[in-house]
Amino acid sequence: MQVAVVGAGEYEENRCTLAREMGRKIAEHGHVLITGGLGRVMEAASEGAREAGGVTVGILPGEKETANPFVTVAIGTGMGHGRNAIIVRSADVVIALPGIYGTLSEIALALKMDKKVIDLGDWNIEGMLKAESPEEAMLIAEGKRAAKSEEK
Repeated sequence: MQVAVVGAGEYEENRCTLAREMGRKIAEHGHVLITGGLGRVMEAASEGAREAGGVTVGILPGEKETANPFVTVAIGTGMGHGRNAIIVRSADVVIALPGIYGTLSEIALALKMDKKVIDLGDWNIEGMLKAESPEEAMLIAEGKRAAKSEEK
């Protein structure tokens, strides 16, 4: 599968720690990680996946040269926030960490595209599936475990 991790993490190390562990789990389960390719949560998830031997794809708002150092495949779009649609369309499942407006747009696009969206943060949006840990998020993504409350 191709799994997108979305979220914001400006100055919050706990979000980056969560993202790093999520990226690691994605790689350990043999899946490809997709992020927005920049820093903070995106970089942390990519770092975790690369440390576990995984492939990471960064779909950048600008030029591919702006990718964080843990991105395996950098795709420069020149689309700014419009690249969120490409991130979501490219993913088989979207895992949402805590975030703000950019993350919210990715969640909304994913739900509109009928993608499985897993809440690994503090979202309270109808249609999302809730996971309590990165491992549980992967099991839900793979259909090996139902979310505690199938829909929030």
